[in-house]
Amino acid sequence: MIHYLVEINPWEKITSQNPGSLNLSINDFVIIETEFGEDAGRLVEIKEVKEATAESAKNLIKRLANGHDREIINNNETNKETALKDCREVAKKNGLDMKIVDCHFSLDGQRLAFAFIADGRIDFRELVKELGRRFGRVIRLHQMGVRDEAKLIGNVGCCGENQCCRSHLKKLGNVTSEFAEDQQVVHRGSERLSGICGRLKCCLAFEEEHYQELIKKLPPVGTRVKTVHGRGVVVGWHVLKCSVDVQIDKTKQEERAVIVEVPIKN
Repeated sequence: MIHYLVEINPWEKITSQNPGSLNLSINDFVIIETEFGEDAGRLVEIKEVKEATAESAKNLIKRLANGHDREIINNNETNKETALKDCREVAKKNGLDMKIVDCHFSLDGQRLAFAFIADGRIDFRELVKELGRRFGRVIRLHQMGVRDEAKLIGNVGCCGENQCCRSHLKKLGNVTSEFAEDQQVVHRGSERLSGICGRLKCCLAFEEEHYQELIKKLPPVGTRVKTVHGRGVVVGWHVLKCSVDVQIDKTKQEERAVIVEVPIKN
């Protein structure tokens, strides 16, 4: 079964949608029903699932965006800077220590959501009330993380390509130090392993599955093995090379320990 992933804006959850009988392509704008009401989103990924979940089965794409819808979307984009400026002014007036980074007008014109970054929790009730009076819409505030901000702003990674989170990696997930250990890059230090967001690079998570497949082929450290150089104990891995370091058993007490690199056959 084919399901479509639709993104309403870069900082909220991407939803799985049932296309029904519609014939759609990546980057098409479609009209969907959200928990807050009708809105427009962009098709960012098409994937095959074994079976429909209860959530995705009920999320039926209503239609492809038409010319009138696109006009509303374009007008909303034009009005974003004014809305952001007003929101920042009101937040500053209320003494709120928060960084307003983006906003989203709903397609039906009834709601306006602002995305912000802040350390800890913020009491923005007065901000919401004043913004509601100023814009005449239902106001919603969404607190986002630094990873989401990097995804929103976008930049070029150290590889010379667009950031993974900005281009193809739609679901960021958790990136942990264990990934760096599996990929044997811990020695590079936190600065080289961090992206522009200051957190561990998303490419660690993107490549982890491949490394896990390679690791399964390697004998655990401490395993006794037989090599052309004699018997010994596995003391280290070279994951990408698919080889291990083996410390060969000494035949005499006074001999120095000998470590050899041994390839592992697939």
